[in-house]
Amino acid sequence: MQHIVISEKQKHIVRQQAKDLFFITVGILIYAVGYTAFILPEEVVMGGVAGISALLFYAFSIPPAISMWLINFLLLFIAFRALSRQFTVRTVIGVTIMSLIIGLLQPFFAHYPIITPGEDKFMHVLIGGAMGGGGLGLVFSHSGSTGGTDIIIALLNKHTRMSFGRAMQFIDISIISSSYLLFHSMETIVYGVAFTLIASFVCDYVINGTRQTVQFIIISKHYETIADQINKEVHRGVTLIKGQGWYSKGEANILIVLARKYESQDVFNLIKRTDPDALVSQSFCQGVFGEGFDKIK
Repeated sequence: MQHIVISEKQKHIVRQQAKDLFFITVGILIYAVGYTAFILPEEVVMGGVAGISALLFYAFSIPPAISMWLINFLLLFIAFRALSRQFTVRTVIGVTIMSLIIGLLQPFFAHYPIITPGEDKFMHVLIGGAMGGGGLGLVFSHSGSTGGTDIIIALLNKHTRMSFGRAMQFIDISIISSSYLLFHSMETIVYGVAFTLIASFVCDYVINGTRQTVQFIIISKHYETIADQINKEVHRGVTLIKGQGWYSKGEANILIVLARKYESQDVFNLIKRTDPDALVSQSFCQGVFGEGFDKIK
């Protein structure tokens, strides 16, 4: 009988995929609770396929879980050639899980509501937006996809010169504005825009908040002492660059340091302690990948 040998690398890949699937499911659950418990009862229309599904529910009582699943798979069918195999598989998994969870939660919260519609609409939109953005952020940070406008944007990027951000704005504004045809209310549009802004902010924070990094450029006569202290106390690497001051024509020793945002005050404290007159520049980085920071995905 032949034994199948599984390498450590394969085990690591399986564990990582299981971990991703777990957090994608948790993220979708958080999004679904915000959507079904706080947004649908308040009749708010947001951007994306979720917004289209909400409109269909308000107008024709079509369950959002069904319309969301059908619209996403229709988009996948149309854009199949423009999408990678991995993106398609992850989208199918994400959309199916989301449709199932929303299909279970929507009738549950209809029978056992946790809010009173209209009592504090803005607060409900705020909570729903925060949960929606947090859930999606968790999904995206684990390489998941819930389809929707991602598929449309993939098509637009292939066949037009429209940028990602502009395409997203155009689609979301069109969907949110269309709610006026159903409710004849500008207030509904304002709440839809508020939800989208809140969800976008929270989603971005969840994805990038834990890996916010800063870059320091330090010019000091005591550069050696500062570099040693950053190595020993902050446990960050330091790069020394030889430069020249253009006005003085004198030699300048420049230190470059990459650190986490929460470590920035420690860097400032030791610089101030060693050389209060040092010239220091601090800038935020979108992301830093490699040893000591995040892995490249």
